[in-house]
Amino acid sequence: MERMLDLRLVLVLLLPLVGVEENCCTKLRGIALLRCHLWGDNHRAVGHSTSLTVPYTALELLPQKPKPSKDSQLESKAALLLALEMKKQGKREKAHKLLVHSLNMNPGFVDALTELGTLLEEEKDVVQAEHLYRKALAISPCHQRALVSRDRTLPLVEEIDQRHFGIIDAKVQRLISIPKGNSALRRVMEETYYHHIYHTVAIEGNTLTLSEIRHIIETHYAVPGRSLHEQNEAVGVDAAMKYINNTLLSRPDAITINDILEIHRRVLGYTDPVEGGRFRVSQVFVGHHIPPHPSEVERHMEELIHWLNSDEALHLHPVEFAALAHYKMVYIHPFLDGNGRTSRLLMNLVLMQANYPPITIRKEQRAEYYTALDTANEGDVRPFIRFIAKCTEITLDTLLIATTENAVGLPDDSNQACPDCKQTISVHN
Repeated sequence: MERMLDLRLVLVLLLPLVGVEENCCTKLRGIALLRCHLWGDNHRAVGHSTSLTVPYTALELLPQKPKPSKDSQLESKAALLLALEMKKQGKREKAHKLLVHSLNMNPGFVDALTELGTLLEEEKDVVQAEHLYRKALAISPCHQRALVSRDRTLPLVEEIDQRHFGIIDAKVQRLISIPKGNSALRRVMEETYYHHIYHTVAIEGNTLTLSEIRHIIETHYAVPGRSLHEQNEAVGVDAAMKYINNTLLSRPDAITINDILEIHRRVLGYTDPVEGGRFRVSQVFVGHHIPPHPSEVERHMEELIHWLNSDEALHLHPVEFAALAHYKMVYIHPFLDGNGRTSRLLMNLVLMQANYPPITIRKEQRAEYYTALDTANEGDVRPFIRFIAKCTEITLDTLLIATTENAVGLPDDSNQACPDCKQTISVHN
């Protein structure tokens, strides 16, 4: 009798849950997705963590992308089934197009992501295949096929990345071997300085030309008829770069929060001196990414500083270290304005501390740059690291070509970066 009462009591407790099983599973999947997005796939650690620690109190700040309609989901599934049939018939190109269409209809369709990854892996594009498997796992962390495929391709991708880092290291050594008194090297480094100012403000919409920026910095005179705000943006970046070159690089001390605040104080010092060197006190929104709440910014920045000076970070390859420093700072978005400029300057500080030249992300690369950042926000930071590696290699190639016997100058603001440079690192959007 007691057992029957106990059983009834259990049934009474469980019956209200019968109708909410699917809802609970959805929430659990959401928590798993959040964990993968914020902390990385810790139960399958692959070396070091590249994620920021964000507390559960920030759950409500995560962006919610619109869910595809039922018709879109049905069309996506139909396209996947047809793609599988085309693949069986050997019509791989049609299968590829159908899988892309399936994902256009439903970007979060894990089976389509995994199948497209498999197709690309069979075509020897393991870098993009691993990215798709990782994206699938960010949505469904326990998807068995994606897990197996990711574990299979990840070592290959890491080997490819390390090989590319080795190519970059060899070019750095070639650059270091050039005597510092080399006139061509001095000239090209001077030109690189103005190019960096021009491109870092142009990425964010500044319309000044390279020659105008050079005139402003060299003469300290304004350009008539041009926006004073835009001219002050260029002056601010120049002041911040001089602070890095003359102060931060001349001391062996670890990077501090005050160093970053001083960089930012100079970046905004001529356009918004009130906000310059001060953490934001209001919530900001950056596309689909919602940075941490203002009350959490200082704690996140302390975590970033701790990471910047940790053994984990200092043992990374300099390009990977610099890229992650850049991304982590952009993720926090600690300032009301000037976050991109300050993050790129922090990235170059890390590179120069490792005896690498400062790199330039050109305005023509703006779309690729922001796409790589968006991909990192979705859970895969490797494409962003590869993008920074590509920019590093382009910078090195430009400097090496400019210091050869048939020396050439840097491209002007209307030309592509180093058209003769061989790109050895592929980056997929």
